[in-house]
Amino acid sequence: MPITTVCLDADDTLWHNETIFRLSQKRFVELLSDHAEEPVMMDRLAAVERRNLRLYGYGVKGFTLSMIETAMELCDGAAPPHIIREILAAGREMLNHPVETLPGVDETVAELAEAYRLILITKGDLMDQERKLAASGLGERFSAVEVVSEKDRATYERLFARHGLNPAETAMAGNSMKSDVIPPIEAGAWGIHIPYHITWAHELADAPEGHPRYVTLSRIEELPDWLGHIK
Repeated sequence: MPITTVCLDADDTLWHNETIFRLSQKRFVELLSDHAEEPVMMDRLAAVERRNLRLYGYGVKGFTLSMIETAMELCDGAAPPHIIREILAAGREMLNHPVETLPGVDETVAELAEAYRLILITKGDLMDQERKLAASGLGERFSAVEVVSEKDRATYERLFARHGLNPAETAMAGNSMKSDVIPPIEAGAWGIHIPYHITWAHELADAPEGHPRYVTLSRIEELPDWLGHIK
């Protein structure tokens, strides 16, 4: 059955994102270098992020709050004001960071829009994701944009139903095995993994090797040709 609708992830699929977070993490480590060793800081920050995801969700604002909370823990509740100010400044800079689309994205999205219905499905803060989409210049290529709090099977089933999609004719492509590949497959669609060179630890998952609706492509430019071969 040919694919008629292509759903695309945003962060680290269409534009750089995780590299920006890593730069802020490096700044965080430098700020707190007198209070803990880097491995201790990173482990603590990861634990705080996991704990806060259900409260703050995904995105820069939740990450900034988690950095502040981690700094307070590492400083026994008495983080120096200049450290808090620097963390807040880092968060503001992330929210204002220029959007840089990944190689081949502009041309590929334009090509896909000529042949398929395109839907953007992304996690994160609504205002920040809307800002990045507008700055990318890709917004007009999509027939719909969905910013969700989580990407699990139930989310995809709900979105497919909302847009009147037949899962068997739908493909979801993105860099996260956990969010962009496994759940849409569970919901009856195709899951296409397009790896980014670094992956947030919370998005790691084992690939569904051998599944008939799973594929990994090395670059987004390969997507149109691959889609054309699905009959």
